[in-house]
Amino acid sequence: MINTALALAKGIVGEANARINEPMSAHTTFRIGGPADIFVAPHSVSALVAVIKLFKQLGIDYQIIGNGSNLLVGDKGIRGAVIEIGKELGDVKFAGGTVTAESGVLLSKLANSAARNGLSGLEFASGIPGSLGGAVYMNAGAYGGEMKDVITKVTYLDDDCEIREINGADCGFGYRRSFFTDKSYVILSAEMELMHKSVSVIMEDIKNLTEKRVAKQPIDKASAGSTFKRPEGYYAAALIEEAGLKGYAVGGASVSEKHSGFVVNNGGATAADVMGVIDHVRETVLEKKGVRLETEVKLIGEF
Repeated sequence: MINTALALAKGIVGEANARINEPMSAHTTFRIGGPADIFVAPHSVSALVAVIKLFKQLGIDYQIIGNGSNLLVGDKGIRGAVIEIGKELGDVKFAGGTVTAESGVLLSKLANSAARNGLSGLEFASGIPGSLGGAVYMNAGAYGGEMKDVITKVTYLDDDCEIREINGADCGFGYRRSFFTDKSYVILSAEMELMHKSVSVIMEDIKNLTEKRVAKQPIDKASAGSTFKRPEGYYAAALIEEAGLKGYAVGGASVSEKHSGFVVNNGGATAADVMGVIDHVRETVLEKKGVRLETEVKLIGEF
């Protein structure tokens, strides 16, 4: 079945964009993850829809990923298929203060493109290492800004492979969640309303935020960003540091010495190593601080 699906997928996306036993470590910012049975990277929305229909018809489970910046993939990999919505599905269009972008565009590229067009509102996202689709899915945010502040419309594929639209106000945006979080819908694009501002002022704001990020976050090491959600009334990093866990390591993974809210890959870490750190941190913080931490990072595949 896998070989049949691969051959049919290649007919849709091309020989180079459909592979078997693809290491997911090459497609996550953690640089961790075993092989996916089938890996497909569609080059257009029509190809994306056709691939999804194919896997549905063949009864093959599939996972949708973007830039892999908020994922921990198990060491045994992913059974079924992985569909990556990447840079080939990253078109961006400007019309006055309205920006319409496909879900595969990187947030950094989107924010900088908006800045060069004198449009403000995405500065907070300039250093988030994810794609637009993932950012909408989890209402990504940083430095006081969130996607809900700018999203006016989202176009998505429903479970029947029909293309639908939903207004931003109806997206149910909350802390690291949205209308899409508990569904299997596929985000195709989003419309954002931004404000006109001087290019130099926007670029200066982005520069300042970048300096803050470099100073405070372990961007020199592979990670999936903030590992834990912010508990109500607390900060995860402060709780972890107060529990004496800064630098705690299992194998090649550890709590960052620079920012305790990050679990980092120091080189050669496995998913099991990361889970060992996460589990110990959760248990220790609960025991010492009485607070139950929830992971922000999404776990997929076989561990």
